[in-house]
Amino acid sequence: MIAGHIGVRLRVDKWLWYARFFKSRSRAAKICAGGKLRVNRRVIRKAHHALKVGDVLTFPQGMQIRVIEVAALGARRGPATEARGLYRDLMPPPPGAAREAPVGRRDRGSGRPTKRDRRAIGRMHGAT
Repeated sequence: MIAGHIGVRLRVDKWLWYARFFKSRSRAAKICAGGKLRVNRRVIRKAHHALKVGDVLTFPQGMQIRVIEVAALGARRGPATEARGLYRDLMPPPPGAAREAPVGRRDRGSGRPTKRDRRAIGRMHGAT
């Protein structure tokens, strides 16, 4: 791994792929080309933009905006545990956000809803 050598740089699309933010390098390049990536608050439109340790990246991933700091430059796309060492998340999700059950979900094993339950669900969703 090319850790924190001074002056060492890596293409932003490669780094995003190494850090496992995107499943393919071409998807990472599309984010760059679409102008959806910022490096140190500057919009980047080229996938070959050179990253260095300490750069702050801002980009959309799914339904959230990620803000991360480059902690190390990788030499390969390794396992997820190795990828997590390449960055520091500056905006971690709020605690318990992913664990909350969506509205209208039933507990596992509680069976099918009764007719009364279905009517209540319909009222909750605005059906008449």
